[in-house]
Amino acid sequence: MATLSLTCSLPLQPPSSSSSQSQSRKLIDSIVSTPFQYSSSSTTSSNGSLKPIVVDGDPPTFVSAPGRRIVAVGDLHGDLDKARCALETAGVLSSDGQSLWIGGETVLVQLGDILDRGEDELAILSLLKSLDIQAKAHGGAVFQVNGNHETMNVEGDYRYVDNGALDECIDFLEYLDKCERNWEEAFVSWCAVSARWKQDRKVSQNYWAQWNLVKRQKGVIARSILMRPGGPLACELARHGVVLKVEDWLFCHGGLLPHHVAYGLERLNREVSRWMKGPSEEDDSPQIPFIATRGYDSVVWNRLYSRDGVELENYQLEQVQYLLEETLQSVGAKAMVVGHTPQPMGVNCKYNCSIWRIDVGMSRGVLDSSPEVLEIRDNKARAIRSTRDWSSELQVADYT
Repeated sequence: MATLSLTCSLPLQPPSSSSSQSQSRKLIDSIVSTPFQYSSSSTTSSNGSLKPIVVDGDPPTFVSAPGRRIVAVGDLHGDLDKARCALETAGVLSSDGQSLWIGGETVLVQLGDILDRGEDELAILSLLKSLDIQAKAHGGAVFQVNGNHETMNVEGDYRYVDNGALDECIDFLEYLDKCERNWEEAFVSWCAVSARWKQDRKVSQNYWAQWNLVKRQKGVIARSILMRPGGPLACELARHGVVLKVEDWLFCHGGLLPHHVAYGLERLNREVSRWMKGPSEEDDSPQIPFIATRGYDSVVWNRLYSRDGVELENYQLEQVQYLLEETLQSVGAKAMVVGHTPQPMGVNCKYNCSIWRIDVGMSRGVLDSSPEVLEIRDNKARAIRSTRDWSSELQVADYT
């Protein structure tokens, strides 16, 4: 199991080209691993500062971050303005437009679905990458988990791609050429320059229907170059898993079930990463990991924990809670945090707050709702909501 201690700014690296099971499947049709725990007698080192963040797994799967404030952000779907607002609401992004990390030793977790339904996908990914580099220099960290829209795009499913996002792919490939094909330089800096490229494109845009069709085809080709397995953006996404455990909290896009745990969390993450990286000398045809990315009960598609209780009978609710409790106990977790299913009522918890649903549909391509984030301090969680006019004042809803 790979271990990495995040004690300083890390150099950039170029991306590389049961009965429990049958029960969970039966329940979903009708409507384990050894526990991993961190133990420490103290969250601070001898000099009074917080102990270093320690990451196990490649991609990251288990994170020891004693004493840290944890903030989780849900689905962003290509809306850079809402993404910035959410990060500012979380207290990790400066509000001066300079894209500076102000979160100190905070651990930020983004729950996937950055892609589709909006036009600034690469800019959001670039912003998170930049913030991660800055956060590590201050004792914090930024983690991402991939959602179903990330896996769909690597698979070549572009049904929900915004036309503006195709244009962004074209622009970014041109920008990559200007950066002399230096991926890290281009990717990290893209957020700072993308607005100018977009403006220049719109000024010179030709609206003839025939040209628009050709341009869309060009955009699809550009997207495929970036996102097909082995493509540079797919390799960037491969750095993130589909499940992450930070201290006593589990994070995933759709929802983790007992048979996922029995399969192995690190195994799930490795297999998704290997598929995204594409063919290699060791594996010339990596398969799509169905249990993680394809089935309706897969990690990125599962909605079992996010359904409205009025849709289920009491006995079904009890069974869902049982599966959730079994999953959490098997990995030594207090609660699970998921995205994927928009919550019109905002960030909320269920089953004695052992599941938190934080996808509020903030993107203009979804519900266009006001951004909200989840803050975890001392093992207690609360939703932080920005006001309707996105002012600096915050409304806070506390939960135990």
